[in-house]
Amino acid sequence: MKSKDNRFEVVLKEGSSLKDSGLRQVLVDQETGVNYLVLKTGYGLGITPLLDKDGKPVITDISDI
Repeated sequence: MKSKDNRFEVVLKEGSSLKDSGLRQVLVDQETGVNYLVLKTGYGLGITPLLDKDGKPVITDISDI
């Protein structure tokens, strides 16, 4: 764990909030290891947990971050 001050770590960032395609980020919860997809476009924002092929949350070993 990098910092106890930040619960979520940005592990992927692509796109741009200035373009129509929006900004896409993957966040990892430092306490649980659950991965979330965040999409920001225009004035909108969406967040959802990433799921594997079986519908279970994608979990990162937090010791790898």
